Amino acid sequence: MAQPDVSQSRLYEWLTGDEDSRMCDEIPDSACNAQPHNFFLHLWASLGNKLADELSSARLVLPWLMGIIGAPVWMVGLLVPIREAGALLPQIFVAGFIRLKPKRKWVWVTGALIQALAALVLALLALFATGSLGGALVLAALVLLSLARGLSSIATKDVLGKTISKRRRGTLMGWSGSVAGGATLAAGAVLMLFDSRPGNVIVALLLVVAASSWLMNALAAARIEEAPGAVEGGENGWDSIKLGLSLLKNDRTFLHFNLARALLLSSALALPYIALLGQNQSGTDLGGLGILIVVSGLAAMVASPVWGKRADQSSRSVMRDAAVGTAICCLLAASLAWLPDGWAQSTWPYAVVYALLVIIHHGVRLGRKTYLIDMASQDNRALYVALSNTLTGVLMLLVGGIIGALAQWFGSAILLLILAATAVGAVLSAHQLPEVE
Repeated sequence: MAQPDVSQSRLYEWLTGDEDSRMCDEIPDSACNAQPHNFFLHLWASLGNKLADELSSARLVLPWLMGIIGAPVWMVGLLVPIREAGALLPQIFVAGFIRLKPKRKWVWVTGALIQALAALVLALLALFATGSLGGALVLAALVLLSLARGLSSIATKDVLGKTISKRRRGTLMGWSGSVAGGATLAAGAVLMLFDSRPGNVIVALLLVVAASSWLMNALAAARIEEAPGAVEGGENGWDSIKLGLSLLKNDRTFLHFNLARALLLSSALALPYIALLGQNQSGTDLGGLGILIVVSGLAAMVASPVWGKRADQSSRSVMRDAAVGTAICCLLAASLAWLPDGWAQSTWPYAVVYALLVIIHHGVRLGRKTYLIDMASQDNRALYVALSNTLTGVLMLLVGGIIGALAQWFGSAILLLILAATAVGAVLSAHQLPEVE
């Protein structure tokens, strides 16, 4: 087992606020000495994953790709549901498989490599694909990427729970979000230099960088020192579903958490519609895309460490406060249509509200991730994560379809008002959750 050097331990203590880098809670004793070393490997892995996610975003980059290749508009509406649900739905079926692996990091590595491959395929499609066939191939590559994302997601949380102690996990995710936000900010700034010059070569380059970032994620994950875990209790997919349903029935906290998480989908569902309003002002120009990427990266860089620190103190409060922010942002976005013509026709007002909601959405993600990991134990964490994610995937498909129909019938402004009301329900639900830290 590698021993962290003095400078690494001091940096770890500064980042986490620890006075003793050997302070451990609910991780094996064998993982305690390696915690500073693993902390930075998790940081690098998360940096690669978050940067890749932003540069292949179904909310921003892929709609621009679809526009460049001339894909039908209805295909653009499938990007976010496929991206989210494809990553979440299969997780209950792989939870039992992962449970049979003493070291789960290799499942994580496999998922990262497949995501890198899918991103390279998307880059090639940006260069050579056109029309409906090109759009269909983009959706197929996104399905592969999303399924691999789900494989990595459940393994990542399991490894995190085994190698990083309580009250350090939210801090870790916060710092990784901040560093990734800085890298995303730089990428968006470069795109803004291209202003009104759309180009499939530039979008392809973004996707190649995303593939490289997932390779970095895989390399860092492979180097994490993970103690072998228990392999008893592995279930096949259907047995896992039965066990998961019994957990929902018997564990009221878990059931209540999933209700709050479902209502918090309003933040994820609102983002692409605000981006769409901004896209209507700039078309497929890379300058408009660059603006949205810049504000997204800046928001992540500033917000994530703050949310992470707060999540280690009370992830329930983070979920509640993020729900309040979601409601406010949805109301602001819905009101942009009443701005004077000069402002309403600019990308910037939409970019500002988009940035605010990105800040809030990071709070939603950090709060519910930290709550779920801390609520579960080492023995049932993989199943809890898989079941919760699968339920969210089902809801994403169902609610995403309903939201799309509402947007078609009533317009984006009315839809955002509906999502604001949903966020208010999330406030009430999250406030009633018990503390788990």
